[in-house]
Amino acid sequence: MNDIPHLVVGISGASGVIYGIRLLELLRGLPVETHLVMSKAAEMTIAYETDRKPAEVKRLASVCHPVGDLGASISSGSFRTLGMIVAPCSVRTMSEIGTGVTASLLTRAADVTLKERRRLVLLLRETPLHTGHLRTMLALSEAGGIVMPPVPAFYAGLSSIDEMIDQTLGRALDLVGIDAGIARRWGEDVGGTPAGRK
Repeated sequence: MNDIPHLVVGISGASGVIYGIRLLELLRGLPVETHLVMSKAAEMTIAYETDRKPAEVKRLASVCHPVGDLGASISSGSFRTLGMIVAPCSVRTMSEIGTGVTASLLTRAADVTLKERRRLVLLLRETPLHTGHLRTMLALSEAGGIVMPPVPAFYAGLSSIDEMIDQTLGRALDLVGIDAGIARRWGEDVGGTPAGRK
């Protein structure tokens, strides 16, 4: 492995593909090699929700893997990474990962992340949740995954959707050990008692 850490980014077909796109944009400016895999449904959602083309989004990543390529590097635990962020994560994707019955490279890479005890962060885009969803979320948590619905941080005094997206992604990156310098932190940038003060 070279000196640059690897991070796997998954984009599923849930609403909110801007989270995955913006995540890739943020990571381009950091010393991180990104490995992107996105579902066919994600490519459709990109067309519905943005003015981007799937090919343009793929070019944001250091490496882009076809979703059907189960022999890709990220399908093996011997390929070392910081972990994986799925942004956004559909319930179908979450359910495949939670049961270990993976049908694509996206869910296989997530399964590998769990089995290797690396950080797996799922920006789950679904509401309301029924009992089956909650049971799957519990199973994922018990297996070491982190379910992180992209809930706005109103305390941070954010004034636009773009700022809300960046705040959420900054916190998601925190969970895999990357400080992108964009998260507004309680007690540092907003509210609370600053560290070292009484």
